[in-house]
Amino acid sequence: MATQAGTKTVQMGYVKTIGIVNNGLNGRGFANPCDLAVHKDGRIFVLNRCDPPRASAVRVGICNLDEEYLGEFGYGYGQGDGQMVWPVAIAFDSRDRLFLTDEHNHRVSIYDDSGKFLEKWGTPGSAEGQLNGPAGIALDQNDNVYVVDQHNHRVQKFTSDGKYLLGWGQLGSGDGEFNMPWGLAVDSEGDVYVADWRNDRIQKFSGDGSFIASFGESGEGEGQFHRPSSVAVDGDGFIYVADWGNERVQVLGVDGSFHVLLRGEATISKWAADYFASNPEEKVERDNSNLIPELPDHLSSPYHISSQTESYFWGPVSVSLDGAGRLYVTETNRHRLQVYQKQ
Repeated sequence: MATQAGTKTVQMGYVKTIGIVNNGLNGRGFANPCDLAVHKDGRIFVLNRCDPPRASAVRVGICNLDEEYLGEFGYGYGQGDGQMVWPVAIAFDSRDRLFLTDEHNHRVSIYDDSGKFLEKWGTPGSAEGQLNGPAGIALDQNDNVYVVDQHNHRVQKFTSDGKYLLGWGQLGSGDGEFNMPWGLAVDSEGDVYVADWRNDRIQKFSGDGSFIASFGESGEGEGQFHRPSSVAVDGDGFIYVADWGNERVQVLGVDGSFHVLLRGEATISKWAADYFASNPEEKVERDNSNLIPELPDHLSSPYHISSQTESYFWGPVSVSLDGAGRLYVTETNRHRLQVYQKQ
């Protein structure tokens, strides 16, 4: 789909799917991925949150667009250095260090791009500089770190070594207020975009927390949201939103106007093709399955439709961009990534 807003046009083309469920504790595949970050060399770092029965498998897996599995790190459920309990989001700084939020441990952990643990910072609480359920994370061009302080209903800004700089927000639905915010992005101008989860909107601020604009409202229509969980902004100012509760991704213009809606177009990944080649009886079962069923009227919600339609997004919790204009949608419920190319 392509649309025109002023002199800017956006078009998104499906590229491929990467992923397969990993039922073990490590190795190729994903287990409830919740976010990813693309290194400047093209490596894709995927944060696996894992469900409780596989908690010990929580980790960051590394692959590339060709679906080579390159390794992993940080797996191990716990509070020790480099460990995680409920990780939420990851982002690189200009020095190729990976910052990771953990909403259970109320901290930010930092790794180098080989997976070596470097340091951590953050203490639980509600005072300035303290964290209560840190979620989305992003860095500006000066490596200042913005963290969504989820249960304190605010955003805080830190230096890369964890020194508190400023913060803004409180519980509410007015301009500059939040209700359990989740995702966050910083654009090339240093403006900050926050996925205001329970308020079903995206809010835009300057780097010092001054309110600029609010986009969206509750609903299932174009430009409306139901529990948006992630936001990304490209160099042209287009805003990509993981509309989690509506099981879709929307692309907005600079002014917040609706442009493109993506429902998902997943195909079999190379990893899945390898699996079916080794397990042909399961490929037969898949081929005989109805993966795009006609559902009865009482199963008409976005959740029911997506959970029964294999190619659609189901649990699109995160949107991420790389330097080549590719959009990555992380699907936590189907343990995969869908990749689109901006054209």
